[in-house]
Amino acid sequence: MDPLTQGLLGAAAAQVVLGKRLGHRGWIAGAIGGLLPDADILIRSTADPLLAIEYHRHFTHSLAFIPAGGLIAALPWLAFRKQRPDAKLLIAASTIGYATHGLLDACTTYGTHLYWPFSDERTAWNLIATIGPLFTLFLLVGVVLAALRSSRFPAIAALCLCLTYVGVAGLQRERAVEALARIAQARGHTVVRAEIFPTVGNPLVWRSLYRNGALYHADRIRVPLRGEPTWLAGNSLQPVALDDLPPQAAADSRVRRDFQRFSYFSAGWLARAPRDASVIADARYSLATLEFEPIWGVRFDPARTPPTEWVARDRERRIPLGELWREISGQDERYRMLPPVRLQIARNSTPLQPVSYEASSCSPSPGG
Repeated sequence: MDPLTQGLLGAAAAQVVLGKRLGHRGWIAGAIGGLLPDADILIRSTADPLLAIEYHRHFTHSLAFIPAGGLIAALPWLAFRKQRPDAKLLIAASTIGYATHGLLDACTTYGTHLYWPFSDERTAWNLIATIGPLFTLFLLVGVVLAALRSSRFPAIAALCLCLTYVGVAGLQRERAVEALARIAQARGHTVVRAEIFPTVGNPLVWRSLYRNGALYHADRIRVPLRGEPTWLAGNSLQPVALDDLPPQAAADSRVRRDFQRFSYFSAGWLARAPRDASVIADARYSLATLEFEPIWGVRFDPARTPPTEWVARDRERRIPLGELWREISGQDERYRMLPPVRLQIARNSTPLQPVSYEASSCSPSPGG
């Protein structure tokens, strides 16, 4: 999530647990703890363009690192002698804030090493986008009111609203999975793997991605809180595997290693950028609603040192608020009703049964 939301969540959690015992220092320490894990963005190297993505949301975001991270976050306070009598409470506040960070990031799509060092799995529950204005607003109002009134109850209310938001998003995501199954069935596709990704700031519109044979298929699915889902057909993408690299690139050990690293980062969702086939992109995210405009990817050239180039367009990202609002509010006329469920006759039984579907785990082990 964005730094503001992370800081506010850490502050709110500290307010709820410690109440008035530290006054304003409590929520400030919680906010610092909530922000500190993202200091891992400082881990980078010009000699290794993938080092930054390899270590962002890595050990600093793990559950095992919380005690150490909380202590580090409290050090600025403990540097002052007059704060040391409250050292235990300050460490507790910063640790509580620190503990919220990885859990919130795991609710997004990017992937978080929540269980490091016991597992290399990148946890991604695909429940909320990295930008959630309503989620952030709940926390902002709760933290401010709790600080002004010296009361934990506004912070409690804010956390309850945030938990409700995430819970609703989880239910909505499951409905989107069912919708994806109907879409694939109507196309006559056998789903090899599928995932549902949240879109910016809402639990209603989702981006679906599934593989059928040699293609990925990306669509938009709108799941209202009441009523039937609708969908908007997207485009098809060509997956990329290590064997698809040019012979010269495939023969380079550094290129093969970096390909695997990027594939791991992308949860295995790799596709060629439509406008530049030299870029192998992360198919989970797109700058455009229907067309695939990758946010980031890699380009390999064994003749260079290093042979891997990180290609990022995230600074070009512009959220089309008008278009997104039409999708969220159901005013986008391009959406249509889901295809009906086709029934098939089971070979050894008389009753009609719906075609079965199983969605793959949202936390693959190597991929918006």
